[in-house]
Amino acid sequence: MGADRDRNGGRGSDKSDDALRDGGLTTGEVARRLGVAPTTIRSWDRRYGLGPSTRADGRHRRWTGPDLARLRRMCALTGAGLPPAEAARLALDDSRPLAPSQQSKPQPLSPRAPGRSRAGSGLRLGDVRQECKGMARAALRLDAAALDETLGGAIEEHGLVEAWTELIMPTLQAVGRKWETSGERYVEVEHFLSWHVSGALRRYAPKIAPGTRGATTILACAPGENHTLPLEVLTAALTERGLPVRMFGAAVPVESLVAAVRRTGPVAVGLWAQSRTTASVPLAQHVSAIEWGVRGARRKPVVLTLGPGWAGQTVRGLPHPSGLAEAVRAVESFVAR
Repeated sequence: MGADRDRNGGRGSDKSDDALRDGGLTTGEVARRLGVAPTTIRSWDRRYGLGPSTRADGRHRRWTGPDLARLRRMCALTGAGLPPAEAARLALDDSRPLAPSQQSKPQPLSPRAPGRSRAGSGLRLGDVRQECKGMARAALRLDAAALDETLGGAIEEHGLVEAWTELIMPTLQAVGRKWETSGERYVEVEHFLSWHVSGALRRYAPKIAPGTRGATTILACAPGENHTLPLEVLTAALTERGLPVRMFGAAVPVESLVAAVRRTGPVAVGLWAQSRTTASVPLAQHVSAIEWGVRGARRKPVVLTLGPGWAGQTVRGLPHPSGLAEAVRAVESFVAR
């Protein structure tokens, strides 16, 4: 919150504002204002000429107001997914206004480019869309505003299913790989990105209309499982299609899941397991055998085994959709019966 006050001219910004008027900010002060690592700012100076106009004693960097404006422009452009070299060229072109499509909003989906890409700080993204790079850069900078705008723009332009499959999930996977291979570094980036993705899904999913009726779907993580994002996006996608859904979130105890199924009589139950240690075939079979309804017209739910934890555990009568789009189609087909 203090960083937000600094950027917005609150009490925490007085000292740096005085420095800006009295001869310029140091690189560290600029980094704190912009939420960018000092090494990134120095790299932009060295590689693209985005350095300060003057240097104290001919050596030390001192950033003036126009210098800071160029760096803000650079952050906005890279946050929108532009390659750093192109973003720097536009940032240095002071006479060229920032186009609306470049103001922290994703560009239209373009064909995948060959080769592997990095998101500015050694984050290997692989063969991904341009917007993924903007999301990754914003996440690495811990830039909440740019990340929210990029996520919102992706969902508005491409829809929940495509935005998740083509843009959000590849970025989450890249951050996860970075965390796994860097000795516990970047954990804060993964948590930061996940939190903002969750918020975006809630903001852009349509509200459930009062009195909505119809066949219900229950979504829950298996006991001991805490990865909820895939179920959150499935919840949003089903709600977008007007399908009633009840989301129970992480690590639902067995007895609570069974009680919920008996109380609501869902047409489908989606059980998410991220790892094999949380995927329980006996639990899935038990839930699929629960009956409700009047005698002579008893019904049972279809249990969808969702997530990579179920891979290799194919069980007859327990569908295992391979992705978000497949899960949505499966639920739609069960509701239509």
